[in-house]
Amino acid sequence: MQRKAVQDFLSVIKQLKNSYKLGNDLERKLGLFPVISIVVANMIGAGIFTTTGFLMDMLGDPLIMLALWLTGGIVAFCGALAFSELGAAFPEAGGEYTFISRLFHPLPGFLSGWLSLIVGFSAPIAASAIGFSKYFIWAFPGWQSWQLTGGTDEEVLSRSLAILIILIFSLLHSKGVILGSRVQNALTIIKILLLAGLVIAGMTVGKGDFNNFINHKGMELNFSGLKSAGLALMFIMFSYSGWNAATYIGSEIKDPLKVIPRSLMISTAIVTLIYLLINLFFVYAIPPGQMAGEPEIGAMAAGHAFGGAAGKVISLLISFALFSSLSAFIILGPRVYYSMSRDGLFFKFASIVHPKYRVPRYALALQGAIAIVMVLTGTFEQILAYMGFSLGIFPLLAVAGVFVLRARGKSKLKLTGYPVLHIFFIVVSLSILVLAFMERPVESSIAILTALSGVPVYYWFKNSKKKY
Repeated sequence: MQRKAVQDFLSVIKQLKNSYKLGNDLERKLGLFPVISIVVANMIGAGIFTTTGFLMDMLGDPLIMLALWLTGGIVAFCGALAFSELGAAFPEAGGEYTFISRLFHPLPGFLSGWLSLIVGFSAPIAASAIGFSKYFIWAFPGWQSWQLTGGTDEEVLSRSLAILIILIFSLLHSKGVILGSRVQNALTIIKILLLAGLVIAGMTVGKGDFNNFINHKGMELNFSGLKSAGLALMFIMFSYSGWNAATYIGSEIKDPLKVIPRSLMISTAIVTLIYLLINLFFVYAIPPGQMAGEPEIGAMAAGHAFGGAAGKVISLLISFALFSSLSAFIILGPRVYYSMSRDGLFFKFASIVHPKYRVPRYALALQGAIAIVMVLTGTFEQILAYMGFSLGIFPLLAVAGVFVLRARGKSKLKLTGYPVLHIFFIVVSLSILVLAFMERPVESSIAILTALSGVPVYYWFKNSKKKY
């Protein structure tokens, strides 16, 4: 009798344990279109509206600049091919963290997740939120004046609006991936339509000159010019960052063997086309000499093409692009910390999934809190200075993992182009990092130190895991 009672008790405990494990799993609810919208929104952010002027200042030649934008798209597409194979083999949340941990070692995998927490997601969320607030306030000066009459400082107003946006979207995406993906779908569609409208109107009825494409000073064909091209490509690849976004939410994608590859390749092709068309419009609207070093290149192009009143319209467009990107960042980041926690390499609360909404709410809240701290302190500006270098390290290592995957005979989706396209991605990415390090050694060194700062944290979590 007692033995039966003990067996019944152990059976109940086992059922509870199994139900807890099931309750901690993410659910596969996302199809192809919502995943594409998340990837596209993650890619198209502030970079395309701010980097072209700096690129023209470094390169001096609009045709070379356009060629580098196309090169960046090709490199991103090669990366998307490699990540498609990795995502099919490991259809889990986490992206580079999962791939590197499974194929190489948990330590470099953890460092990629550590960098994602500090640089990859929290910093862009903070930057996108502040960028949105500044462009929004600039577009509606009357609203700003009304707020400032109460004695509110302009900087306080900007940061308060940024924090409010982070809180709103963090709350929105805590209500479930279906609701969040529907909002993201709408934001992405509207953003693409606005961008397409800007390019079509600019090239058809806007003022411009096709002679701008041949009116340039040229780039010096020496080592200095090569370093400038490398740094320019790093800025361009930062604008393309996000081409791997679908692999961060692999645990929530239906039929990942088909959806992950298709979403990555379709999204990267769409964004490459959009980036080329937008830059064509920029060069058409602005003479290269006036474009060089201009940070607000989007507003400047609109002003040249349509007149001064277009500045308000383009500022709203840019703020909307940041709005949409911020939403995508908030969706993706917590899935990395969730996976790290499930492996015992992060705080346990990050792996807890809400029983009703099936999202890692506490991981989402942690990310939002870090982003808000960055908004309040301004430290995200220093992080952004080396973000481009930081985000180029671990995708390179993950793509190298395809060779390990194939050697072990575990590939479930052998796409064309292997190994040529993979080697091309690795060589170009490594060259960009080396040239960028030579051009900007301080920022690059800080990026490396930021990643290495996660080493003692990894061993702390690893030792804590052993104790329990």
